[in-house]
Amino acid sequence: MAEPVSAEAVLRELQVFELGCGDRDVPDRLVELCLSHSLDPVTLANELLAFVTSNDLGTELSSDSLNDFEHEVLIKRSNRAPPKRNNRSGGLLDIHSLQELLEEEEEDELLDAYSTPSKNSQKRPNSTPETPRPKRSLSSYSPYTLFSPNSFSPSVTPSQKYSTRNSRGEVVASFGSSQAPSTWTSGRGCSLRLFGCPEENLTKPYKYMFQKALDVREVLLWRIEELGDALKSHHHLEGFASVLLPAQEPVTVLGQIGCDSNGKLNAKSVVLEGDREHSSGGQIPLDLSELREYSLFPGQVVALEGTNSTGKMMLVSRLYEGVPLPFHTPAEPTSEPCMVLVACGPYTPSDSITYEPLSDLVTVINHQRPDVCILFGPFLDAKHEQVENCQLLGSFPDVFKLCLKMLIEGTRSAGSQLVFVPSTRDVHHDYIYPQPPFHYPDLPKEDKQRVHFVSDPCTLEVNGVVLGLTSTDLLFHMGAEEVSSSGISDRFTRILKHILTQRSYYPLYPPSEEMNIDYESFYSYASLPVTPDVLVTPSELRYFIKEVLGCVCINPGRLTKGTVGGTYGCLYLQRDNTGGERKSPCVAAQVVKI
Repeated sequence: MAEPVSAEAVLRELQVFELGCGDRDVPDRLVELCLSHSLDPVTLANELLAFVTSNDLGTELSSDSLNDFEHEVLIKRSNRAPPKRNNRSGGLLDIHSLQELLEEEEEDELLDAYSTPSKNSQKRPNSTPETPRPKRSLSSYSPYTLFSPNSFSPSVTPSQKYSTRNSRGEVVASFGSSQAPSTWTSGRGCSLRLFGCPEENLTKPYKYMFQKALDVREVLLWRIEELGDALKSHHHLEGFASVLLPAQEPVTVLGQIGCDSNGKLNAKSVVLEGDREHSSGGQIPLDLSELREYSLFPGQVVALEGTNSTGKMMLVSRLYEGVPLPFHTPAEPTSEPCMVLVACGPYTPSDSITYEPLSDLVTVINHQRPDVCILFGPFLDAKHEQVENCQLLGSFPDVFKLCLKMLIEGTRSAGSQLVFVPSTRDVHHDYIYPQPPFHYPDLPKEDKQRVHFVSDPCTLEVNGVVLGLTSTDLLFHMGAEEVSSSGISDRFTRILKHILTQRSYYPLYPPSEEMNIDYESFYSYASLPVTPDVLVTPSELRYFIKEVLGCVCINPGRLTKGTVGGTYGCLYLQRDNTGGERKSPCVAAQVVKI
């Protein structure tokens, strides 16, 4: 039986996302929302975070903001019903079928104008050539029109909130040098390639949904052993105990942080040497009361020193966390500057499939002329209301192809290299992680040298600078699971440090419910080959630029936030080859409002 909803439970979930109460009535109002709309505290916290983030309402909740949230999200969702579809084929229409149906409907209307309907006919109101019905313009429906994506949406009205937004082009976050040289926007000698050997990169689709539980276990054990070797070498540990038996003497074990049915952290001891059959093989609860500070999450590989005097719980006296990989040193370093623009979808407002934000981004690209543009999905968002309800007047792949066509042809004069990173929210693409690159066989020959399709996640090398890229909202996923009593008050910094020290683009296990992970491919393609010079992690959470363990980490935000405009990022890269102590090649960075 589910536990009754309490104000304490709701506030505890809100604290995970650093949301607070602006007045005294908020806790009772939160409980009322849970009971009225059949929501548990976790679901309510997630929905509230998305709402306040998309509307820039801040972290202090008020009664007015909760009323707006209930009206704009909860009530609308409960009243929403999928529209009836008059589809003759019983399925989704492709472009050709859609065009034929439109033409047939106009022919029917023309014949009806010259015929006498039967008494029982209720097909449509009578009309005559003298009082004709307003003629439909096929160009407003045809997906073949030059990409004015209103043609795909049942609502051709642009988003009013987006069109009337303020502070366009405002710099909302910056890092490094206050002014980037304007000459960086003109050069075109930037080299770009996938980092590492070809077999280390995911370049084509693969079969999935065939993994067994034993295969997942093996991958997790390989990760534990690899990170355990690094811990042993870095901290000069003699070894790890194979069995954690009741004893008064302190022992050191290697394990992976997990959570039990009550959500309490625990670790599993894993054998590094000898037969794995001799591992303790169970969940060992942890007592962390003797640690002054810690930051743990499920899936984290750690070494623990402590005692197990009762045999029921390990009293931890020392925690050894992961060790980051070294940075890459290029064989032929270059000091040429390079400007990189990064943007993440959705590229449409939530109330219409009008790609006005994407059109504005193309204008920015043509004006600034960056050397490289890294564009993260989703390009056609599976979470968009009109996509969920199948209201588009064209197939998902066709809308996506015209979106690519607009980007590629629209930026041809700028000469920027385009890098497309898929997202699991791209409705037309493979729903699997790691995610293979987009397949676009219609790419014109003249654009093949400057257009690149990569996987999620992906590691790129741009002028000798290593960029780690992922469109998965890892910050959101890990932020909801982290348990911390740390001297580092910045939650983003703690999470980013975990990513680098765990040497993985997605170290969380079990993963978020919205993730579909193939662990065999995960082991091959989702590990960090080196510590990147720059890590790009787009998220629903607030944009930022931070330097963590020598790596510049940026969340550029999303190009749209609900019905309003969002942000994108600019990176200014130039490697310092003068020798001496390593300096970050990311000289400057900015997050800018679209």
